[in-house]
Amino acid sequence: MLQPKKLKYRRPQKGRMKSITKRGSEIAFGSFALKTLDQYWITARQIEAARQAITREMKRQGQLWIRIFPDRPVTAKGLGVRMGKGKGTPEYYAARVSPGRILFEADGIPLEVAREAMRLGAQKLPVHTKFIVRRDYSEEI
Repeated sequence: MLQPKKLKYRRPQKGRMKSITKRGSEIAFGSFALKTLDQYWITARQIEAARQAITREMKRQGQLWIRIFPDRPVTAKGLGVRMGKGKGTPEYYAARVSPGRILFEADGIPLEVAREAMRLGAQKLPVHTKFIVRRDYSEEI
């Protein structure tokens, strides 16, 4: 699973998410992409499950890029622990995602295979997504 090698702060504050994505909203590497329509925290497990589903449908042909990284530690306190006594320990890592952000990109596969692969990957994610194709794409595979 994805997680950062090193962190500046072990237990950061939650913060607030901005409304819409400015960077990472254009297709940069592949011809097909999965774009989010909601804002949410996507965990490293969810990203990995989506990656596996997409790769399995692509039958390991072509190439897949993951455009998000879970760099935010999410803390939790144990069950039955009373109030107070400080913040809990980091349990997992999550990526904060805003509307318009590209999650996955693929290339080197036919359009229908890419559409089905991204649909299966989107089922593993807690956000509404949209399948998009590069503007200058032409079916020549």
